[in-house]
Parts: sequence; structure tokens; C-alpha cells
Amino acid sequence: MRSRSLLLWLYLLFSRHATGLAERILAGRLARGKEDAARINERRGIASQARPDGPLIWFHAASVGEALSLLELIRRIREEREDLTILVTTGTVTSAAVMGRRLPADVIHQFVPLDIIGFIRSFLNHWQPDLAIWTESELWPAMIVETHRQGCPMMLLNARISQGSARNWRWLGGMARALLSRFYLVQAQDDLTASRLRGLGLLPSRIEVTGTLKEGAAALPHDEAQRQDLSQRLGTRPAWVAASTHAGEEDLVLAAHRAVLRSNPRAILLLVPRHPERGADIAKLLESDGWTFVQRSTGALPDRDTQVYLADSLGELGLWYRLAPISFLGGSLVDVGGHNPFEPAALGSAILYGPYVSNFTDIFDRLQAVDAAWQVRDSESLARAVDELMNPERAAAMANAAWEVSSTGAAVTDRALNAILERLEQREADQRNAST
Repeated sequence: MRSRSLLLWLYLLFSRHATGLAERILAGRLARGKEDAARINERRGIASQARPDGPLIWFHAASVGEALSLLELIRRIREEREDLTILVTTGTVTSAAVMGRRLPADVIHQFVPLDIIGFIRSFLNHWQPDLAIWTESELWPAMIVETHRQGCPMMLLNARISQGSARNWRWLGGMARALLSRFYLVQAQDDLTASRLRGLGLLPSRIEVTGTLKEGAAALPHDEAQRQDLSQRLGTRPAWVAASTHAGEEDLVLAAHRAVLRSNPRAILLLVPRHPERGADIAKLLESDGWTFVQRSTGALPDRDTQVYLADSLGELGLWYRLAPISFLGGSLVDVGGHNPFEPAALGSAILYGPYVSNFTDIFDRLQAVDAAWQVRDSESLARAVDELMNPERAAAMANAAWEVSSTGAAVTDRALNAILERLEQREADQRNAST
């Protein structure tokens, strides 16, 4: 039985009458460069493409990482059912740019509409999905209610909820229960998430713990010609990458690299900010601190004197992980929550990370348990770890252990694939029966 919530009813009432506010929000975001002017109508639920005939599965992913975790699953679905149309929605300009490069040509990408009932109905009436699949933890109430109201089965995939988010949902009374009751199945990343979702009212019969879908994702792509060129330029120089760093983290990483240079004067740091638009600010920091560096966004390439290569580019992590046998994962020395360790693990890079990895606690625990990842606390411990891993045998042993953990993830994709195809087949059978 579907749960009811007064707070949800009030939210939906607001959503029904908040179109004017939504337009002001869109105008502000557009002025700040956070929306694509050419595709702004998609945020109003107005499609920019026609809906193909036949069954359609709709995936929604909030962020770049969530969207990328779906790529291998989408590939497998297309192998099994060539007749399917797949629609992927995301909410940011960056995610749209990445999906534009990574999605197969016949997979449709749209910006997700704002959580306004009129916008959502326009979206759903056009696309008429046969199955809707949310990923991780983004639950927009009006979108969930309207999708369910139209009779579209919904699944929550790769579910993850932090302690703080669970606490916030509990403050909302029965609203979480009312929303979660509309999902026919939830596949959770770990036992802790499953426990928190049950505490919010999700029926135990509708949840299963599968692990993270990111384990089963294909290795990040790269340009092989560029890899060969950069590899020749770096030669035998010891290289390490600081990947997906955030504000406040570059200072710590650079302090560590300065210490590394004292024992390894030829070492080079590949510095990859999470948000490439921060490249100019980081370049000023490097210049003021007296570093010898070059900046990728300017077209410059490293030479034998380069101490730091500022890789302020988008979608090239696969290249940097292949070039560097040692990877520090950013967002972990500052309280961001960390980033996906399976990406460097799948590409043979030893993994270093800080204490703030709440988004991937279970994965890092598994990696650390088999000596496949090394936690550092500050710039000093990061420098010591990099120094030790400059020993190729030590780095290779850690990288191999991480690869073995990451390579077990195909089963996660299999379980998601089977659940999706079984529910789709059941829906198609129900539709056939209803028409006879």
C-alpha cells in the first residue's frame, strides 16, 4: 500500500503553482552560465528530440559520476534489446558535455526538468517511459509522484544515502516513506545504506544489497596517440597524479610534491582539478609559489624541467591514470566525500586518499583491507606515501590488489541488468494482456 504524507501533499501543492519562481531560477542560472541557452526548454520539460517508436527506458543521474557509472549497464542493455530506446537525463552543463562524448549515438540525452509538476507532465507525456530508473540518491518528490501516477514502474539503482541525508529525511516525517513506497525495487550499494533506507520506511522486501555499479563500469577512455606522446615526453621520470582536487586541496598536494622533489628531483606531478574552470586560479597559485609548470588548457606540454603539469581539461582522467602509477584521489583531504576509487584501480594505478571519503566508505574499506589503497592524513603523510610508492614493485603490488577488487564488479552490473529486463518483460506482458 502506498504511504501518504501531509508534507508531501504540501510540497506538491507548491510545485503545482511555482512555475513563476522556476522561471526566475532558470533565468538566474542562465545568467551565471549554469544552463545551456540552446537547450533551456528541456528544463521546462519541452523535449528537443522526437520520441522514437517502441519501448523506452529512462535513466536519471544527478552528476557526472553517476551518469558515467551507467555506461556499461547501458551498453549491456543495448546488446540484449536492440529494439529499446534509452533516454538519459542529467542536471548540469558539465554532465551534458561528458554524456555528449561518451553516450552511444543512438542514446538520447536531455536535461532533466525542474521539479515543477507542469514541467514534469510535459516531459512524461512526450517520452512516455516504460521504465524509470533513478541512480544513487537524488529523489525529486514531484518527479517521483508524477512518474508513478502515469503507471511507469520505477527502480532506484546504486542507492546510497549518507548519515546526514538520512537524518534530514527523518525530520520530514513520512515523506521519505511515501516516496520510497513508489519504487518497486531498490538496489543498494552497501548494508549501511540498506539499513538507513529501511529506517526511513522502505519495505525490506523491496531492497537488496548488490554493491556499487561503479565496480562494473568499463575503464575510462583515453586518446592513445596522446598517451604515447606524453609517455615519451615524460620518459623515465617518476610521475604521480592528484586527481579531482578541490579548493583548499591543491596547497596540501603541492606541499607534498615539494617534499617528494627533495628525494626524487625528477618527479612530476599531474595536477587535475575536479572543476577545470578553476585552472586559471590554480595557475596563479603555482606561479606565485615559484613552480615550474605548464597548463594543458593553453596547449602547452611538459618538458624535462616541468615540475607540475596542470591538467585543467575535462574527461581525460583515463589518460592521467594510465600515465601515472600512483594516484591521489581528491575530495578526500577536504570534506567533500571523496571520488570513485575504481577508476584508477581499473587502470593499474596505486591509490592514495584522505580521511574524508563518506561517499565511498565501503569501497575504501574493502580496498584498504587487502592493502589496495593507502590512507593519508595531511601533506606530510601524502609525501611519505608517494615516496614509498616510487618503488615500482611496491606500487605494482598495491595496484594489482586494487585491480582484483575492482574486477569483481561485473556481477553488480549483471544483477541490475537482470532486474531491469525482467521488469520490462513483465510490463510488456501486462500491456499485451490488457490489449486483448
